[in-house]
Amino acid sequence: MREIVLIKNGELALKGLNRSSFEDVLIKNMRRHLAPLGTFQFTKSQSTIMVEPEDPDTDLDDTVDALTRVFGIAALSRAAVCEKDIEDIAATALEYLKEPLEDAKTFKVEAKRSDKKFPMKSPEICREMGGRILRRFHHLKVDVHNPDITVTVEVRDRYAFVRGNNLHGAGGMPTGTGGRAAVLISGGIDSPVASYMMAKLLKKVARYSGWITTFVVPFTEIQEQIRDKCPEEYFTIIMRRVMMMISARIAKSQNCHALITGESVGQVASQTMYALACTDCAADMPVFRPCIGMDKDEIIAISRKIDTFETSIEPYEDCCTVFTPKHPKTKPRLDDVLKAE
Repeated sequence: MREIVLIKNGELALKGLNRSSFEDVLIKNMRRHLAPLGTFQFTKSQSTIMVEPEDPDTDLDDTVDALTRVFGIAALSRAAVCEKDIEDIAATALEYLKEPLEDAKTFKVEAKRSDKKFPMKSPEICREMGGRILRRFHHLKVDVHNPDITVTVEVRDRYAFVRGNNLHGAGGMPTGTGGRAAVLISGGIDSPVASYMMAKLLKKVARYSGWITTFVVPFTEIQEQIRDKCPEEYFTIIMRRVMMMISARIAKSQNCHALITGESVGQVASQTMYALACTDCAADMPVFRPCIGMDKDEIIAISRKIDTFETSIEPYEDCCTVFTPKHPKTKPRLDDVLKAE
């Protein structure tokens, strides 16, 4: 049985006449992620990209696992290819989805008929397929609202496809279509251990984003100067401003046009709205904070999902905690901060 992976690219459908160029970048990124597994054919058709291995022995489990880490994919699913004939479609579905149908208690059928020359309309395909499934799997019941499995039949130009439930993709837009940005990551005191830990962490992140260049900035001497010459309540805010200044210089040198940080509003004293406003003034480029509205539990859940949590909690002294003031300013005024700085 011929099997492929169907990719649903979500937001790219909103790009109008530019959609094709975004899809080309997405295919380039998919090809890079799949390179260790072999060579693949990519076919674009009606907001869907079909991914087919050239070697029939390619492990599709590994293929799907790699594709779930590609940004720009909203959903994906393994699918069986069949002829555009209801008998072949039904026979393929009953064989291909036998195991998930046996394990399920409820199901529904969805049909998408892109080829309008196909003799059966979508509701007719659903009725026919539903009847055949019920006759084969007597334990099943139809649930159109919350089924255990959705059997989807897609009738397209050349072939028909049969698939089960979708898997969620990484979502978002394809890496490389939104410009370049520099990410600030706290790596601990300038030491071989901290550098190694950050390199190990970024290897995990790069499984999603692609190649990452890492710059390790010696910061202890700067912190000592701040400690010796600035009011204690402004230690943290001035330290973070200097981090922004340095990061902006590095970002420009790498043709980046924004900074990205992991700050969440109100989580610590330096992350109040007042403190963040003072920090942003030190960077002459946009600062993006994807985690700004998340609480700690939400952030931890994502870190576990992308497999960075265990690395992130390995013990080392973070540079942000070495010179922590006893009573940091939570509502700093920019003119006072600049005077101290």
